Amino acid sequence: MKLTSKPLAIIVVVIMFGGIFFSKVQGWWETESTKEAAVFTEGEFAGKANPADIRGSYTFGDVENNFDISADILVQAFGVETDDPAAFPVKSLEEMYSLSPQEVGTASVRLFVAFYLDLPMDLTTDMYVPQSAADILKTRNLRVENLSYLEAHTIPNPVSEKIQSTPQPEEITTEVGTLEPTAEHTPQVTDGTIKGKTTFADLLEWGLDAETIESVLGMPMPSAPGMTVKDFCTQNGLSFETIKTNLQAELEKLD
Repeated sequence: MKLTSKPLAIIVVVIMFGGIFFSKVQGWWETESTKEAAVFTEGEFAGKANPADIRGSYTFGDVENNFDISADILVQAFGVETDDPAAFPVKSLEEMYSLSPQEVGTASVRLFVAFYLDLPMDLTTDMYVPQSAADILKTRNLRVENLSYLEAHTIPNPVSEKIQSTPQPEEITTEVGTLEPTAEHTPQVTDGTIKGKTTFADLLEWGLDAETIESVLGMPMPSAPGMTVKDFCTQNGLSFETIKTNLQAELEKLD
């Protein structure tokens, strides 16, 4: 039996849309990506979502869905003013706190969630939270070791109790006065402390040689030294927190 083009086209359409319909019925077809955190696989917390898997691409709503912490609590903890707490991206915290003495970002949310829910967290690296987050955590009857870590890793809220998610361009108010912004004003890390905006050029300027940097990375440096260490780690599947800690240790050896 020979099929002409018209019946063949009908068969293809039926198979294609029939497959989609069947997949939807079975729950296999998804038109939107889902953000589901990895879970602990062993120990007393086995099966519970792991805060270490929170990513910058998450929103506060994704954190709420995975860990049952209200997005309203999260915006209060990190001083965010927004009309839609659930839609606020975790990665936006780093930009908001760019003028802070220590980096506040995705790792800060991981720390907050872990302490809030009394879940395990690797505390061998430095993670910081603002005072507003620390105040909430201190109401949670923290373990002694967690409270001690929190005391050493809390920074002031840089502007006020609330940080505008979209600062007005006319001026930025700080505790020491009002700064009139200029088109050329860009915060730079100049004290030898590695942050999210630290570039390989900064590391070289601070005294680290390429050989030392590459030994920490386990691979060659990027050809463009203006690239940030964080972006390089993201592109190459490396843990920025681990690389940052190891590079910081190398810098401290230079003192």
